[in-house]
Amino acid sequence: MDLLIPEIGLLVWNTIAFLVLVFLLGKFAWKPIMKAISERENSIEDALNKAELAKQEMARLTAQNEDLMKQARAERDEILKEAKLLKDNIVNEAKTSAQVEGAKLIEKARIEIENQKKAAVAELKGQVSALSLDIAERVLRSQLDDKAKQQELVNGLLKNVELN
Repeated sequence: MDLLIPEIGLLVWNTIAFLVLVFLLGKFAWKPIMKAISERENSIEDALNKAELAKQEMARLTAQNEDLMKQARAERDEILKEAKLLKDNIVNEAKTSAQVEGAKLIEKARIEIENQKKAAVAELKGQVSALSLDIAERVLRSQLDDKAKQQELVNGLLKNVELN
């Protein structure tokens, strides 16, 4: 049982050692430890403040990024709208140009047909006159003696020839 009940001298020396330890710790250890804890607390608080500032900055940048994206979308839409208008104008100009060009080609073709028609009529007249001369020559050969008969025959032949 001696081990469980300490003697008074041991108790006094343990108390003195404990008080010396508390005094030494209070004098040399508590201030630096408390200073380190305070510095740590301040650094954590500063880090939290910086994190909050970074969070606010991130939110501001995100909002700014959203605004830029909205502007970019609006610009894209405007560019697409302008491109569509330009395309429509080009298509309309091409249609108009094609219609004008088609009208010119039709007019050219009509003039060419008219010229061909005139040339054909002129050629036909030439052939008719050649035929008339040929007929006249035959008539002259067969009936050189009777002029009234010759004239009547030529007129009858010319009436039978149709011009288009």
